[in-house]
Amino acid sequence: MPAEAVPAAAPEKKDRKSGLSYWMHEVLKESKKARAEFAADPVHDLRVAIRRCRSLAEGFQSVDPNPDWKKMRRVGKEVFAALGTLRDVQVLIEWVEKLGSAGDPATQRLLAHCRQQEQINKTHAAEVLAGFDAKQWQAWAISLPKRTARLKPGSEVFQEMALERWAAARELHRTALRSRSKVALHRLRIGFKKLRYLVENFLPSFHDRWGTDLKELQDLLGEVHDLDVLWETAIRIRAFATSDERVHWQKKISETRDILVQRYRAKMVGPGSLWEVWRAQLPQGAQLDHAILTRLRLWSSFRDPDFQHSKRVTTLATQLYDGLAQAGALDANGDRSRTLLKAAALMHDVGRFKGEQSHHKSSGRMIQRLKPPFGWTADDLSVVSATARFHRGSLPGSQKRFQALSDEVRATVRRLAGILRLADALDPQHDGQVRRLQVRRYGEYVIVYAEGFQPHTKNAERMAAARYLLEETCGMPVLVRNLASAPRTSAEKR
Repeated sequence: MPAEAVPAAAPEKKDRKSGLSYWMHEVLKESKKARAEFAADPVHDLRVAIRRCRSLAEGFQSVDPNPDWKKMRRVGKEVFAALGTLRDVQVLIEWVEKLGSAGDPATQRLLAHCRQQEQINKTHAAEVLAGFDAKQWQAWAISLPKRTARLKPGSEVFQEMALERWAAARELHRTALRSRSKVALHRLRIGFKKLRYLVENFLPSFHDRWGTDLKELQDLLGEVHDLDVLWETAIRIRAFATSDERVHWQKKISETRDILVQRYRAKMVGPGSLWEVWRAQLPQGAQLDHAILTRLRLWSSFRDPDFQHSKRVTTLATQLYDGLAQAGALDANGDRSRTLLKAAALMHDVGRFKGEQSHHKSSGRMIQRLKPPFGWTADDLSVVSATARFHRGSLPGSQKRFQALSDEVRATVRRLAGILRLADALDPQHDGQVRRLQVRRYGEYVIVYAEGFQPHTKNAERMAAARYLLEETCGMPVLVRNLASAPRTSAEKR
């Protein structure tokens, strides 16, 4: 979808129940209500609040290394799991009362079993909730939302996250339709929840258009899961004394379940399904590349102690790439290589997060552990990882990881690493002295004119070594001169 066609983020309504701060405080409020009697509604509301907090934390954890995200999710999971078994029983009670009748023996057996289990699970939930550290949660409710300030609702980073969750849910959908298993349908419901919570909290304009459908789909799949659990429970506790009782209940459950599944399929299968509608409204093409780079830039900014330097190097590397390609001195691979180079430049110093020594190697390992962004291949991520790893230090050659790459990937890495090495060397003091570049080719050699470059210095000597790999991949000498010494072009003379 063209960039201009993406709907602008709607102003967030003051009464909108969204955002990490809101839901973390809801956990505290609903936990007090649930403790009273562990009634169905407060238990449900507390689980919803915890699930939203954990889902939102999962998204931020993908860019922010702060360990509190993981700690908060772990604490939330413990309470959530304890309440989950209780909530499942309470939902079963609702279904038995809905499908059964007062004079039906099977109904009474199911209700008796469920109410007994409800009391047992209430006791367990009370024990777990008693150990819930409300003071620590309150502290996180203040500190963690502050860490989200770099991202505003409607940000393209959230759109890219939504695209990843869309893709994950779509794959779960395919698996569920192919296998028709109960477990696959339940996992699909969870996939919808993750997409819905992200959209609801961080993409208000998308939520205005998608929210109703997302909730309906989640509810449909939830009810299918409830019916599956009800049938499994009835069989396990031997709720049916006769074959007639078994057939009667099986028919009721199957008919209700089939209606729910068909309602889901009507919206999500075939041409014009909501999958296609949603995908058309999420980033594509150049807009998607920009969104991915924005997310990687954010990921790097949380780790790189001097991210301003990395941003300058990214600018210089891009100017160098464009200039060499225009001069015919570089076997460029179009926008793809350019995007991968920018990603590597933005992240080339993240290894300093783990210490200065061999930080380029740390950078490579950290990048390689990332999940490839939507639309990227494993080779794309390997190119970025290896390019960042070889921005300094030994040249790419006999290293095991480098040799494990395909011939095509190795060639791309050498080209891009050559550019990144020279770009990094152009900002040796991390002071932005070199501000911009022009590249000109004169026959069988290239001159890189750098504004602010000072020849006859130690930095110039270092730069001579840094340009070696680029000369090798270009197949010609690459010289660096001050921009002031560049002869004026015909256009400039006019």
